[in-house]
Amino acid sequence: MKNGILIYLTVIVLGVSFFVMTLNNVFTETYDIERFSLASETIRSPITIENEQETERKTRETVQGVADRYKISDEVSQEQLSYIREIFDAISILEKKSNEQEKENSNVVVPITNQMKIEQLKQILSENITSNISDSTFLALINVHPEDRTTGSEIFLNAVEETLGNGVRTENIQTAISNVNEAIKYNTTINESLKEPLMDLTKFAIVENSFFDVEKTSEARKEAASSVEPVMIRAGEVIVREGQTITNEIYEKLNLVGLLDKERNVFPIVGLVLLIVVLCGMIVYEMKLLDKQRDLDKSKIISIISIPFINISLMKIVSLFMTEENHLFLIVPAATSALLTKLLINDRVAFVLSAINAIFGSIIFNGEIAGSLNTEAGIYFFISQLAAIYLLVNVKDRTAILKTGFGITVVNLLIVLIFIFLSFEKYSLLDLVLHSSLAIASALLSAVLTIGLLPFFETGLGILSDIKLLQLSNPTQPLLKKILTEAPGTYHHSVMVANLSETACEAIGANGLLARVGAYYHDIGKTIKPQYFIENQLSIRNPHDFIEPKESADVIIRHPYDGAELLRKHKIPKEIIDITMQHHGTSLLKFFYYKEKESNPDAEESRFRYPGPKPQTKEAAIVCICDSVEAAVRALKDPTEEKIEEIVAAIIKDKTTDGQLDDSPITLRELNQIQRTICETLKGIFHSRIQYPTKEAN
Repeated sequence: MKNGILIYLTVIVLGVSFFVMTLNNVFTETYDIERFSLASETIRSPITIENEQETERKTRETVQGVADRYKISDEVSQEQLSYIREIFDAISILEKKSNEQEKENSNVVVPITNQMKIEQLKQILSENITSNISDSTFLALINVHPEDRTTGSEIFLNAVEETLGNGVRTENIQTAISNVNEAIKYNTTINESLKEPLMDLTKFAIVENSFFDVEKTSEARKEAASSVEPVMIRAGEVIVREGQTITNEIYEKLNLVGLLDKERNVFPIVGLVLLIVVLCGMIVYEMKLLDKQRDLDKSKIISIISIPFINISLMKIVSLFMTEENHLFLIVPAATSALLTKLLINDRVAFVLSAINAIFGSIIFNGEIAGSLNTEAGIYFFISQLAAIYLLVNVKDRTAILKTGFGITVVNLLIVLIFIFLSFEKYSLLDLVLHSSLAIASALLSAVLTIGLLPFFETGLGILSDIKLLQLSNPTQPLLKKILTEAPGTYHHSVMVANLSETACEAIGANGLLARVGAYYHDIGKTIKPQYFIENQLSIRNPHDFIEPKESADVIIRHPYDGAELLRKHKIPKEIIDITMQHHGTSLLKFFYYKEKESNPDAEESRFRYPGPKPQTKEAAIVCICDSVEAAVRALKDPTEEKIEEIVAAIIKDKTTDGQLDDSPITLRELNQIQRTICETLKGIFHSRIQYPTKEAN
């Protein structure tokens, strides 16, 4: 945990920068405003809240607007109609009896006076009728021709029935009577002599039959009250515009949403601080995990801090130009963070930073409305970054980033379509084209920015990415060409060690590409004096036969450090230099040591050991093992499977016993896996060949 203090310091700086960039998105300015003064600026609501006082007023007005409910009494209506029918039926019966009597007493003339007719009619009518209708009305009805009376009675009954059916209340009795009278007066079918008595009869027929219904009225008022929508003050809604007078109503709204309460502003800030602490804690955890795995240095710490800072800064800049209509967050190249982090660190850290970027993005694009989050922006950023992480595979050069950019384009477009289809709002074709264009621009910008920023991290911070490793592995690299031309045997040896190292690293989850490239350059120092190394001694005598063992040891021991110096001059990344310096650790040059012992029994062993350091990483340790294994197996005259297994096991045991792997994080289980993998690879290289018969044998 050698980077502990640096981790905490840098994360604190990052947390403070996050706080500064998002403070105005959660902090709401309060105002010292007096009633009936003029507003100095346009003020919007920071929250969505119900205006209960206004809701109550609206409910009260709605209830008061509900008309009283009345119940029409069918009994009253039918009773009045039956009275009218009774009158006309009685008159018809009297006429019938009168006609029969006249026939029976045709020879005797008995005159019947009008008064007698009225008296006879009253005798058969209900008391309620006789007490309310005048004799003149009865007489007028009696004297009308029967056919005219029948026609007029039907029309009159229909008019009365219709009026009573509509309901007659106390306050509109006169209106109802007038309506019936007008229907009679202007009806040409009714005999003129009948209209007057019928209109007199209307006053009796039309009575109150619609009465106030308490239950229905109460139910209607309750229903009206429940149908009233709460009056809401929406977040972002303009409460008062610049220059407008602060009325009592506006003042109460400002107070309701908390714009006059300074104490209320503290809580969003506390919430933001807690969120930043949690998210920064995640970053600290990931960096400590890398540190524990010995995969964290100052350059990576700066990268982990600077990448989200750059990304969130871009979000903040874009948010300054965003409105509710333009959805400008779609153009933010959020995937840049995921691409850079995956290339420079690893997938896990890229995923964590993607989640953090998405969370901050949902805050930054909340329209500076405290307490709200732009979930669309958060989802868009997160999925876009996930797509970058999953799609960036098989990185061979920088064109792989561009290919990933096209994949992100497809994902971004899908997200835009999902938002549109899930929305209740109607989008025009122009909106669809605009949003899609922004999403496409975001993906392409992400790829371009990644390609543009990657060299700054690789060169400025000395971070070794897969793309840089692939460039260094190109045979056209000047140093690799130097090995090939000046020490061809060493070049072949390096290629073999690279194959073994990459396979072994991949077997235990280490960086196989780093091990391969490190193996290519690990013996670059042999180009200083290539003839002193056996793999390059093809047609010459061994120079070591003509010098002292100490001098031979000096030449051999110098090659890792000469190589490191050569790599530094060519500005090769530190990881490659470390593998070059560490691939022999502090191991003993046994051949020259024991040769020296033959002539000098007091020879010091330390004089024939590499000065180190020992391998510090898994990749350096594996190159160290594979370097010795390849040289030993190549020296075998008949490399059988048994011999290969014996040599590999012996070399690994010797390295372990000699303490050469003590400083590397390799475990015993991983060593066993490395041993099996190297053996399988070597068996594939030195497999048994078929012995074809010669001509002589035939």
